[in-house]
Amino acid sequence: MYNKDVSINNKEVLYLSKELFVRAEEVAGALGISKPYAYKLVREMNEELKQKGFLTIPGRVSRRYFEEKFYGLRENQ
Repeated sequence: MYNKDVSINNKEVLYLSKELFVRAEEVAGALGISKPYAYKLVREMNEELKQKGFLTIPGRVSRRYFEEKFYGLRENQ
């Protein structure tokens, strides 16, 4: 998820190669579903994250959480 790219003051700087969040539109495209249903899924995932104590952004969900939830991916895989 991170790429080494730049050196600043002789320190390597990491930057994100992907955005941290997926939008409902991207969820719709990835899963082949309608945008309204994608928004519903994003709301449900955000509600699950809120219950776990995380802050959420309406209309977006953590890419990591989305991929884990739908594809079963974990960082150690």
